[in-house]
Formats: sequence, C-alpha cells, structure tokens
Amino acid sequence: MLDAVMPAIDETAPEAGPSEFELLGLPKPLISGLAKQGIDSPFPIQTATIPDVLAGHDVLGRGQTGSGKTLAFGLPTMARIAGVRPAPGHPRAMILVPTRELALQVHDALEPLGRGLGLRMKVIVGGMSMGKQIEALRRGVDVVIATPGRLGDLIRQGECSLSQIEVSVLDEADHMCDLGFFPVVTELLAQTPADGQRLLFSATLDGDVDKLVRRFLKDPITHSVAPATSPVDTMEHHVVQVTRDDKFDVTAEIANREGRTIIFVKTQHGVDRLCKQLARVGIKAGGLHGGKRQNQRTRILAEFREGSVNVLVCTDVAARGIHVDNISLVLHVDPPQDHKSYLHRGGRTARAGEKGTVVTLVLPNER
Repeated sequence: MLDAVMPAIDETAPEAGPSEFELLGLPKPLISGLAKQGIDSPFPIQTATIPDVLAGHDVLGRGQTGSGKTLAFGLPTMARIAGVRPAPGHPRAMILVPTRELALQVHDALEPLGRGLGLRMKVIVGGMSMGKQIEALRRGVDVVIATPGRLGDLIRQGECSLSQIEVSVLDEADHMCDLGFFPVVTELLAQTPADGQRLLFSATLDGDVDKLVRRFLKDPITHSVAPATSPVDTMEHHVVQVTRDDKFDVTAEIANREGRTIIFVKTQHGVDRLCKQLARVGIKAGGLHGGKRQNQRTRILAEFREGSVNVLVCTDVAARGIHVDNISLVLHVDPPQDHKSYLHRGGRTARAGEKGTVVTLVLPNER
C-alpha cells in the first residue's frame, strides 16, 4: 500500500558536487554568503591566490581593477582568523588601502561575508569620526580596514596595537607609495609580528613597492592575473584635438550622452569649475576630490552608483577609490601625466570584461 503512494526514489540521481569556492578550501559560511550574492564562480586571481593564503604563504599579487582581488585577499584572510575573539584594541587582521573610498568599498564587499563567521570589521580613515573608531577598537575588532595615516594616529594615542596581527594586507600598494605613505606603511608593518602573514597587491612592483616586498614578504608566491577579459581587448581609445575655445563644448557634448561617464581634470578647483559649467547647460555632474568632506564624497559616489547622477568629475587621487561597474566612458579633459596614470584612469571602464571607451582631449600644443 505504501508503495502505491510513496514516490519512487531515483537512486541514480547525482548528488550536487562541491562549489568552485568550496574546492578552494573556504569555509561553508563564506560560501553561503557568496551564494546569497549570486557569486558562485571565482575570478582567476581568486582561484590562484586563495589556496596559497589559506596555506599561510605570503603572496604578491598583480591584479588590475576589475580582476576580483578584494575577494582574493579578503576571503582567505577572514577564514584564517575566524574563531578567536580579539582583545580590545588588538585587531587580528589589517588591510591597508590608499583612500577613504577604497576602504569603504573593501568594507562593503567583505563585511556581509565576515558576519557569517562572526567577524567584526571597522573602517579606520580620516574624515570620519575618530571617537566611533576608538569606541569600536575598545569593544574589539577582528579586521581593521584603514588608511595608513589615521591608523598611525590611533596607534600613537594608544588606542590600537598591531602586536596580534596575523594577516597584513596592502591593497594598491603602488598608489599608497605614490601618495607618500611609504614611511608610514613601513612603520606599521614593522609593528606587526615578524612571523605574521603578509599579502601585497599592486599594479606595479618597482621603486618603494619593491622595497616593501624585499623587507616584509618571506618567499612570497607571486600571482599576476589580468581580469577575465583584459581591458586592452575591451577598451576603445580615442584622441580628440580641440582648441581652448571649443574644449568645454566638446566636453559637454560627451557628458550629455547616455551611460555612466567619469571625467578627469588635474585640480580640485578644476573639478568644482567644470561641475558648475556643466550645471549651467543642464548636465548634472557630481564632483569628487580630496577637498570634500567624507559625507559629501560618500553621497556623491552613492548617487553615481545608483544612477541619479551619470557624470562624475574627479581628480586622479579621488578616482583611485572608485570601483563602480558599467562605466562606459572615461574622458580625460586634462591629459594624464604619464602612461601609469592613463592606465589607472582607464581602468575605471571595461571592468570584468565589459566594453568601454577612453577619450582624451588634447590642445594643439599637447599632442
């Protein structure tokens, strides 16, 4: 009788195999968190890097914008430190980044996943409440995501110690050195345990970055992985010669197109001036530079990300923290100073295999 009402069991049906992230050795709470976000396949740099970090090796990573490097270092770092409660003022992992915006974006990418492991994170940057940062450190923080200057300040005040850091991460190390943070970064790393694990990610490995590698990384395993599709293959590059008289008209015409556009100028004053000029012709643009307060920068980035503003005007320094998908065009109103700056600017578009266009305006004497 039971056979008549019970469905037959197909004993030949295959069991679901482990996910690709599970095969890399990550714990189940992280895999579940990734699945909730619709992330089930690792990027190449994640496949290459995660097992080495989980095994305790120092890692030297070269990954361009859009290559997935935040999860490449973030996932195994969280897995390594999970399960032990931090002492007040003694974080167990340190992620150093060059800008406030990048710190906030790294936090937003990792914090929901870390919650599944019971980890607490705090962004430690200038331009935000130091009192709240001190309060969080006193309660106990597993991971600090910090710019070097503010973290150094809190250490000097006795509010934070790096003596229990197990994993140190330097993200965009080349940019940190470009901004003059090399002495502070050196000082911070020197305060971490000598046997701690160090992970360094950088677009270039010359100059001060090479000094950091030689001093602080022990037999690092190097991974140099481009995005799934290289931006060189998915970017169109155009140079447009303009006169001083028609430069703004060309800029406004490009800014008025459909799709997200980032416009680069040299100075903070230039950002503010161009935003006002665009507003006069009916184009709403957000301006981003180091002179703006953090709450202004956060609001402008949110408007750009959500699409209420489709044009972002910024300086080089401000733009290094921008990681927004679907940016279809980068416009250099003021040409970049060198090839490296051109690559970093252009890296805002053609992320993760998307198509993108880079346009550079040049005056006759700039060709």
